[in-house]
Amino acid sequence: MVQYSSGRLDTTFSALSDVNRRGVLERLGRADASITDLADTFHMTLTGMKKHVGVLEQAGLVTTDKVGRVRTCKLGPRRLEEEATWIERYRRLWDARFDELDKVVEELQRKEMVDGRQTRD
Repeated sequence: MVQYSSGRLDTTFSALSDVNRRGVLERLGRADASITDLADTFHMTLTGMKKHVGVLEQAGLVTTDKVGRVRTCKLGPRRLEEEATWIERYRRLWDARFDELDKVVEELQRKEMVDGRQTRD
């Protein structure tokens, strides 16, 4: 069985739970950006954006470099492999459960058709 670092998963999923932070990751996937640029893009204060970037940085999803007064953000080194594995495990589990539910529904529909034919005879 695969062992997961629940603290790391919690930190990552918490960071990804906010629509603005997901947007920041999408934006940084296209090009590096300063916190000022990100704040402008997301119509947010500098303080608010710094907090969002800090959460992403803590999760290892973003790194920042400060040159003078400008803090530039770029995607971090994390590739979310552990998180993708965790999600895939539960996707398979739910697929199996839905497959079983489909079988139950099909069986009930088959019985309903048979019962309907018998009452007409």
